[in-house]
Amino acid sequence: MKKNSSVSIRLCDRFFAPRQKRNLTVTIPEALQRCRETGRLDAFNLHYRPGSDIPEPHIYWDSDVAKVMEGMAYVSSDSPEIASMLEKMVDKVVSAQQPDGYLNTHFSVVNQDKRWSNLYNGHELYCAGHLMEAAVAHFHATGSRLFLDAMCRFADYICEYFSADGVPGYPGHEEIELALFKLYKATGNKKYLDQAKLFIDRRGTEPNYFVKYEHVDPETLYVRQAHLPAREQKEAVGHAVRAVYFYSGMADIAFETGDEELLQRCRELFDSIVDSKMFITGGIGSSQIYESLGNSLDLVPERSYAESCASIGLIFFASRMLKIFGDGKYADVIEKCIFNGAISGLSLEGDKFFYANLLSCHRNSSAIGNVTTTRQKWYKTSCCPTSYCRFLPQIGNFCYRVEEERVFVDIPVSAEISIGEHFVKVTSEYPYDGRITLEIPDGGNFEVNFRIPSWCKKYTVPEAGDISGNYWRIKKNFAPGEKYEFLLEMPVTLIYSAVPSLSGKAAVMRGPLVYCVEKTADDPVSPFAIQLTFENNFSVIEGDFLMPGCKVIKFPCKISSGPDRIYSDEAPGFTPGEALAIPYALWQNRGEAEMSVFFPYQVK
Repeated sequence: MKKNSSVSIRLCDRFFAPRQKRNLTVTIPEALQRCRETGRLDAFNLHYRPGSDIPEPHIYWDSDVAKVMEGMAYVSSDSPEIASMLEKMVDKVVSAQQPDGYLNTHFSVVNQDKRWSNLYNGHELYCAGHLMEAAVAHFHATGSRLFLDAMCRFADYICEYFSADGVPGYPGHEEIELALFKLYKATGNKKYLDQAKLFIDRRGTEPNYFVKYEHVDPETLYVRQAHLPAREQKEAVGHAVRAVYFYSGMADIAFETGDEELLQRCRELFDSIVDSKMFITGGIGSSQIYESLGNSLDLVPERSYAESCASIGLIFFASRMLKIFGDGKYADVIEKCIFNGAISGLSLEGDKFFYANLLSCHRNSSAIGNVTTTRQKWYKTSCCPTSYCRFLPQIGNFCYRVEEERVFVDIPVSAEISIGEHFVKVTSEYPYDGRITLEIPDGGNFEVNFRIPSWCKKYTVPEAGDISGNYWRIKKNFAPGEKYEFLLEMPVTLIYSAVPSLSGKAAVMRGPLVYCVEKTADDPVSPFAIQLTFENNFSVIEGDFLMPGCKVIKFPCKISSGPDRIYSDEAPGFTPGEALAIPYALWQNRGEAEMSVFFPYQVK
């Protein structure tokens, strides 16, 4: 295995692979259609004029199109139709570029004289970042430099305008930091790395740019992570998506430049999220106010904002931390997000979405703004639907890593991993079953690392390897056809919480999956009438009515009769009953439903 060997990861499982196929056939085509219908795509024609019938381009529309294009680039080799459409879209986007390199549909036709005048809210650098990411993905997928060179011209313009001697600004919505890093890695041009570092170093320093030049209320600076310099930030605060994008960029730059102080901040910020601001599903952002991370332990299920983009962004951050430090705790978070909070925002059919992901939804719950109690075909702010277009094709890269002569099995879903001339095959029914087979069909001399998840208390691994930290490892010259068997035991477990609002309640987990109880029109038991008992006899049964291979959990419980009016002095009665828990990520795929993840339990 050589350092620069080509790597291909193909998922063959029954949890993610079907969703990846639907992304190709449903999610991306549906997102493209919405971009056409709403005018997002044609905005790059720059035909809008005040008073015309053409929709006015919104300040963040470019980012929606860019994320769809990025996803299209990842899957273009599997679909000639998508590949052809992508090239037409590239031509359209590049045609909107101004002579000086600037590219933004809103500020090119709506507020031409207000470029960079509202970095706090204007989304210009955010949109630029997503266009850069799409261009890098297109370059890697096709080898064409057309889109890449156009974005390099845009980046050159940005680097000059926001240089050390230029305008001392930085983005209100972080994203360009990690995008410039990708552009640097794709081109080798160090000025993109330097500019990303400059944006990070400037953030939150005095005099504060947003306060001095844009007259922003200092009390709101935390929302944009601009309340303190990056190297002084230890608590994760503010807008959840902005935060994890920013921390991802920090991790990239810190690792590339050997900045130990910035790396330490990344550790502390990550721990701040995971230790006190993350829902059990891996969702983050507990408050609809500013879509923010909220206060420590302020994790109320009924108010969980948990934006889909935020959970996906946390995966981006955790994957960088895993690559840098190799600590399995980062893979634990990726796994929690990837099987629960990140994928829950997308329907099994691939064409309906949650923007905010509630952990408790009563039939009388209110739908406010993007907090909807039913999946939607689209949102006016469509960052979450378009994020799935690019997230789904990358899932294999979050499950497996290849670093020089080492293969890391971080999340052992069934997959085929090709590394140059070598081949690794993993067979399992994970996450529903903990029996995993790892095979080296053609042999080869390299190292295999198999992660043991923190949730797994009992496991069996081959004696041939050694355990170090969270990983079982073996390095040898494998004979063709060698196989290794692993067993991660998956008992049903009740999970309790230090969150004040969850006192006296517990959640049901099995392996990496968080379970919930939902009540559709066909289900007899409301999740809000259930009381868990410590004598619960959990039965794991087939759940093919949800999706092939799915496992659901049946368990006896107590069912509350509840009062028949809003307040009553009569204590509710309890009768023996039975409930069915399904994976949280799969709720509301059978119609409108009530749902809850946490349930009161009977005290011993």
